[in-house]
Amino acid sequence: MADAGLTDPDRVLDRPVWSALTGRQSALAIGGAKALRFAREYGPFAASADRSDVAALAGLIGNDAVSAEGHGDIWLVEKDAVTPPPGLVVVRSALCVQMVATSVTPPTGSFDVQDLDDADAADMLALATFTAPGPFAEKTHRLGGFVGIRENGRLLAMAGERMKPGPFTEISGVCTQPDCRGRGYAGFLMRVVASRILARNEKPFLHSYATNAAAIALYQSLGFAVHQSITATVLRRV
Repeated sequence: MADAGLTDPDRVLDRPVWSALTGRQSALAIGGAKALRFAREYGPFAASADRSDVAALAGLIGNDAVSAEGHGDIWLVEKDAVTPPPGLVVVRSALCVQMVATSVTPPTGSFDVQDLDDADAADMLALATFTAPGPFAEKTHRLGGFVGIRENGRLLAMAGERMKPGPFTEISGVCTQPDCRGRGYAGFLMRVVASRILARNEKPFLHSYATNAAAIALYQSLGFAVHQSITATVLRRV
């Protein structure tokens, strides 16, 4: 069944990529009526209008090595698992939890937080490439509201916004330099981002691998609750 035009707030998170690309982030979409993806410089996420028509995604997958993951791969985030059609292969698939917050808990400390923009792009991409929080391309930081913590000019940690389906805004790109972990940077920055989202009368949400118990516990301590299970799938041309 086609899901074009998803507008029900209770359903947009079932298909966050399609909901974002046919809604608030439509200006960043490339493709056609049957399938869309974010322009590559923003990231590899894609979706078909009909969730069962995976073959429609084939034209959005490149054969070169210019994407954020080093291939022409696309990433799907769907409520249901994906069966690839002939010509495509599942590179990896993982069960995730989708979490939503209606408020955030107060921080226990304080750090000097900076808004990040194009002038910080190289440092942000380097940090994300080194720590691998998820797909991050050269313009991912433009998807919304990134903040960070610097020390002596070095970017130690950051967090920001990514997909914006319906009334929801995703917190993503959360990463910390390995030698700086355990200081509370990630939780503090996530609270800043989530508070700004709530102040705009939007709802913060995020995704975590279901096996990452430590991350899920952190997110719960910030005020996030599990909304549902969802599957992340990476597709590539054979």
